[in-house]
Amino acid sequence: MSGMTKRFALTAAAAVLAVGVACSPIYQDHGYVPLERELRTVQVGADTRETVKEKLGDPSTGGVVSDGDYYWVRSRMRTIGPAKPEVIEREVVAVSFDSAGRVANVERFGLEQGRVVPISRRVTSSSTANKGFLRQLLGNLGRFNAGDFIGG
Repeated sequence: MSGMTKRFALTAAAAVLAVGVACSPIYQDHGYVPLERELRTVQVGADTRETVKEKLGDPSTGGVVSDGDYYWVRSRMRTIGPAKPEVIEREVVAVSFDSAGRVANVERFGLEQGRVVPISRRVTSSSTANKGFLRQLLGNLGRFNAGDFIGG
């Protein structure tokens, strides 16, 4: 192999390697949701806002919707090369309270083909009345800007 051919082969191999590495997906996780075993410790009708915080930690969002329900939100993003980040997974845990401040519902929601779906639910009454808020949290697929998180 001549010197010129050898340099070309090395340059081509380096370019292929660089393109391959650049196109590898990068995953980023944002937020937190309690584990299922932690959620099982919350007792519907018995636990209060304070005991829920002790068991599950501070919620991502609380008091935004009526009656100060608690929400924990987790998102997983995937970025491939120079493409915009894409939300590939989003999960919301909602703990709602009755008028006495006791746990009324414990629900877990996720995304399935871009639609909000309940994953698990422990309910003492009908489902969460504020599903519009959950749909807003879960429905922002494609509207994520990585610069919002890194100050850009």
